[in-house]
Amino acid sequence: MPLSNLISRFVSSDLFYRVPALLLALTLHELAHCFVAYRLGDPTAKQQGRLTLNPLKHIDPLGILALWLIGFGWAKPVPINPLYFRGDRRRGLLLVSLAGPLTNFILAFLTALLLMILPPLRSAYLLPFMQLLFIYNIFFGVFNLLPIPPLDGSKVLLYFLPPSTAYQFTQLEQYGTLILMLLVFTRTLSRILYPLAGIAANIITSIVVLLTGGGI
Repeated sequence: MPLSNLISRFVSSDLFYRVPALLLALTLHELAHCFVAYRLGDPTAKQQGRLTLNPLKHIDPLGILALWLIGFGWAKPVPINPLYFRGDRRRGLLLVSLAGPLTNFILAFLTALLLMILPPLRSAYLLPFMQLLFIYNIFFGVFNLLPIPPLDGSKVLLYFLPPSTAYQFTQLEQYGTLILMLLVFTRTLSRILYPLAGIAANIITSIVVLLTGGGI
C-alpha cells in the first residue's frame, strides 16, 4: 500500500495505536544517540539518565504536542560532549548523528519484515499499530537526516565540509528552529519530506519483498 494512503487511512487512528508507536520510534531514536556516544567514550548522556528505554527521559512535552498538531516536533536534545570521544572527534560526531536515523530505518525494516513473516500481526488489533510504527520510523529517519540545523543531517553534513565552511554552517544552528518553522508553515517541508519518505518506504518494502518472496 502506498505510504500516502497509509497516512490518510491512519491519520485519525485511535490514540491506543498512535501513542505507543510514536513513543517507541522516538525513544529508540534518542537511545541510539546516547548508546553510540557512550560507546565512543562520552558518559554525559548516561550520567543524565538518558541511556534508558524510559520514554519519559527523552520526550519534550511541548515537542510532542507540536509534532501531534502540526507535524513538526522535537525530543529532548541528547547531551553530547565530543571532547570525551576516543579517536577522531568529527568521526565520532558523525557516528552519533547517524545512529538515530539509522535505528529508525532498521525498525521500519523489522516492522515490515515481521508483518510479512508473522501473519497474526496483520490482525485488526495489531495491524494499525504496526503500520503506524512503520510510518513513524520512516518519517523520523528521513526528517532527521535533512541537513538543517539542529537536525542530525546537519551534523552529518558538517563531517564532509571543509573546516572553515563547517564553522560558518554551525552559525545557522541558532536560527534552526525558525528555519524549520518557516518550512512547516509554508508547506515546503511536506513537499520535501513526503517524496523522500515515499522513496525510503519503497526501498525498505522492496528489500523485504526480495528477502521473503512475498508482497506487503
